[in-house]
Amino acid sequence: MKLLFATRSAGKQREIRRMLEAAGHEVVFPDDAGVPESPLEETLEAADSFETNARLKAEYFLKKTGLPTAADDSGLEVFSLGGQPGVRSKRWAGATGSPRQVDEANNAELLRRLLGAPETRRRARYRCAIVLLRAQNAFPEVFHGTCGGLILEQPRGTGGFGYDPLFLCDELGQTFGEASAEEKDKVSHRGRALAAMVQALGGGAA
Repeated sequence: MKLLFATRSAGKQREIRRMLEAAGHEVVFPDDAGVPESPLEETLEAADSFETNARLKAEYFLKKTGLPTAADDSGLEVFSLGGQPGVRSKRWAGATGSPRQVDEANNAELLRRLLGAPETRRRARYRCAIVLLRAQNAFPEVFHGTCGGLILEQPRGTGGFGYDPLFLCDELGQTFGEASAEEKDKVSHRGRALAAMVQALGGGAA
């Protein structure tokens, strides 16, 4: 199946391509489909839930391309911060610039908010919601994934993206910045949501 995945994030694209292609699906992204980036896309993530944001993105890009379309919205929730940064994870620090500069600013903000906090206040989870629309007016299929962990006081590892070097995964005993791509795919929030979508699409195990 040829599927458009509505993200321009290079980090997300790597994870999505790995898992969908391993399951026998052809995946393309907006640039591949000839959809130029528009300022309007920034308004598609203004809702207060991951699922709604993902649905809005899927609807937008399906109308643009006519292809079966999936979109995700995901983020980090720190329990002692009331679930922040949550749906604002990408834009939390209000930084602009390259993806690396934005990640560095967001990580600095996270460390600032948790400065001196004991381990009990550093519990967090990553969450992901993927919405799949197989055709115009199709019923949205929704897939969720979560992964629990702890926010460290210092980053570890250079892999992944976003908050990964600060997120010590409970199941792996290492940060997503230290984990291999394969290790992360098996337990991450996005990996689990993608695996559920692959099963619904009829693909093999990713």
